Amino acid sequence: MLALGFFGWVIIGGLAGWIAGKVMDDKKGLILNIVLGIVGGLLGGWLLKIIGVDVEGGGLIFSFVTCLAGACLVLWIARLLGARSRG
Repeated sequence: MLALGFFGWVIIGGLAGWIAGKVMDDKKGLILNIVLGIVGGLLGGWLLKIIGVDVEGGGLIFSFVTCLAGACLVLWIARLLGARSRG
């Protein structure tokens, strides 16, 4: 199977962050959404590894879904923290 490694997670995470920005209707901008997507992808992969899911053998689609879910989670948390700091 395709082992993505760190750079694979960065590339797929960036794409997932861009898509997550569209899905979450986030207005942070392209660059920040990509960065948050990369962070979300790494976080999602790390969390799945902790609970025992084989993220390295999951394949490209599994990795993309993991990154997309992680990016949406990070964008949602960022939105909550932003609203809390303004409120």
